[in-house]
Amino acid sequence: MASTSDIRKGLCIRYNNDIFKIIEFLHVKPGKGPAFVRTKLKSVTSGKVLDNTFSGGSKIEDVRVETRSYQYLYPEGQTYHFMNTQDYNQITLEESALDSPGLLKEGEIVTILFNTEDSMPLSVDMPASVVLEVTYTEPGVKGNTATNATKPAKVETGAEVNVPLFINEGDKIKVDTASGSYMERVKE
Repeated sequence: MASTSDIRKGLCIRYNNDIFKIIEFLHVKPGKGPAFVRTKLKSVTSGKVLDNTFSGGSKIEDVRVETRSYQYLYPEGQTYHFMNTQDYNQITLEESALDSPGLLKEGEIVTILFNTEDSMPLSVDMPASVVLEVTYTEPGVKGNTATNATKPAKVETGAEVNVPLFINEGDKIKVDTASGSYMERVKE
């Protein structure tokens, strides 16, 4: 058993007869009344996200997890295939287990959380950022800029990312996997 002071991003807990992963949390200590923790929980079975508030000091049941490195191989409909980098065993996961499947490039190394009790995969942790090539974007028009003007761009995985006007087709960009937003252009 853990308490609300142990809550952190990525912690897996058992709540309402399901296993949830904590996506966001905020400890709140109001001037009047007891402290509490606002959380955003994502179900690892259904992918549903819900907001919940835990009162300060209450007990939560954490789930023991272990992490393993896997290489992303290919998608097949709504399932994604991964290979263990140690023993080359392959597993398939549903799209709901991934936080941002549109930014997952073939060959990318990810970390998969497994429940230690039954060895079931819970969720996929992607790297903080990925480098992707822009495959299509409209050309930026000179003189058409206000502050921080952006345009949509399609990247090699098929996802769409808003980028600054100076990004062209063939450029490599770094994308934040948590928010799916443009970070910087990558020079090679």
